[in-house]
Amino acid sequence: MTGKSTMITLNNGVQMPALGLGVFQSPPEETATAVTTALQDGYRLIDTAAVYGNEKEVGEGIVASGVDRGEVFVTTKLWLSDFGHDATLRAFDASLGRLGLDYLDLYLLHFPYTSEFDSTVAAYKAAQKLLADGRVRAIGVSNFSPERLNGLMVRTDVVPAVNQVELHPYFIQGELREAHAGLGIVTQAWSPLGAVNLYWPDAPYAGKSPLQDPVITQIAARYGKTPAQIVLRWHIEHGLSAIPKSVTPHRIAENIGIFNFALTADETAAVDALDTGLRGGPDPDSIKADSFG
Repeated sequence: MTGKSTMITLNNGVQMPALGLGVFQSPPEETATAVTTALQDGYRLIDTAAVYGNEKEVGEGIVASGVDRGEVFVTTKLWLSDFGHDATLRAFDASLGRLGLDYLDLYLLHFPYTSEFDSTVAAYKAAQKLLADGRVRAIGVSNFSPERLNGLMVRTDVVPAVNQVELHPYFIQGELREAHAGLGIVTQAWSPLGAVNLYWPDAPYAGKSPLQDPVITQIAARYGKTPAQIVLRWHIEHGLSAIPKSVTPHRIAENIGIFNFALTADETAAVDALDTGLRGGPDPDSIKADSFG
C-alpha cells in the first residue's frame, strides 16, 4: 500500500476521501486494472460516469482488488440524455447494474442541461428520492456555476453535497469555491493537474501544463516530490477533493503519495497566483445531450 487519503465530511455527515482515482478517458480494457491498482495502493474513492463507458470495468476492478465494498467510495454521474424524473431512476438502476453494486456513495448530475433546465430539476428530485430511499449515500452536481446552483436549489430540497468542476492551478475557481463554502458544498476538482489544457482542442492555453510551470517545478525540487504531487497537495491545502486520472501504475502510486508533507502558506499562494481565470475545458452551459458522442 502506498498511502491513505485524508477524509472530507460532506454536508450530510458522510465521509469522503479527499483524493480519488478518476477514469475519464480511461479505455475500458485498462480501467479494471487501474482501479485494482489504485485500491491496492490505498485509494478509497473511485469516480466514473455513465457517459465514460467504463462503469462495468470499474466494478470489476473493485472486485478484483479484494478491498471490501464498504471501504470504497464510488461515484458515478447521470448523463443529460437521461435527465427527467423517471428516466433518472432508470439510468441509476442501469449504472448500478453495470457497476455490480447495490448502492452508490455519490450520484451527480454530470452537467446542468441549461436549455432544458426543468429536466435538470426533475433529475435532481429523482436523486433526492434515491437518497431518501437509501440507495445512494449522498447526491450532488458537476459543472454547475453559482447561477445554476442557485437555480437548482430554489426548486429542490437537498443542498448538493459536492460540485465537481474543472479546477487546477491555471483555473482556480475562487468565486465558485467561495460560493460553495457559504453553502456547505464540497468542491471536487476534475482535471486537477490541468491536463485538460493538453487534450481539449479549444483550450486557451492548449499545450501548456501546470506541471511544467517553473513555480511548481521549483517547489517540487525543494521537497523532492514530482510536480503532480505538488499540485495535488495544493488541492489538499485548500480543503478540496481531487480525482486525478491515470492508468499508469507508478503515477497512480505517486499521486497518493502526498500525505507525508505540507506546503507553506507562501507556497500555496504562489500556486494560486498562476490562475489565468480561463477554463481549459468546455463551457458547461454549452453542453448538450449529444456533446460527447
